[in-house]
Amino acid sequence: MADIQFNATGRRKTSVARVTLVPGSGEIVVNNKPADVYFPRETLRMVIRQPIDLAGIAGKYDVKVNVSGGGLSGQAGAVRHGIARAIVEMNSDLRQRLKKEGFLTRDPREKERKKYGQKGARKRFQFSKR
Repeated sequence: MADIQFNATGRRKTSVARVTLVPGSGEIVVNNKPADVYFPRETLRMVIRQPIDLAGIAGKYDVKVNVSGGGLSGQAGAVRHGIARAIVEMNSDLRQRLKKEGFLTRDPREKERKKYGQKGARKRFQFSKR
């Protein structure tokens, strides 16, 4: 039973999360630290627990995550995406519910590049007619 594991990859902004779901007591470990230590804000901890609560597998599976790139918010989104994909790999009946909540959709929003000769991606220098 211990050799059963479900793997998935989640992405958000520039973050990539490799997620492994293993039968266990329900602990979430991110980069070899408890999730409560790795993600200091309660909102980020809530984000990564959303697919687990929706699937009703809280306390039944351990979640081990390796995440890299980006900031904490992007990493939390990547972890959520990866957990949702791993849950679908474990039980495809839950796919419909997770998809309805939007957990399986990879958020395509990325930072837009700064344009040359301008102040930023969209911001322009002040226009003067004369």
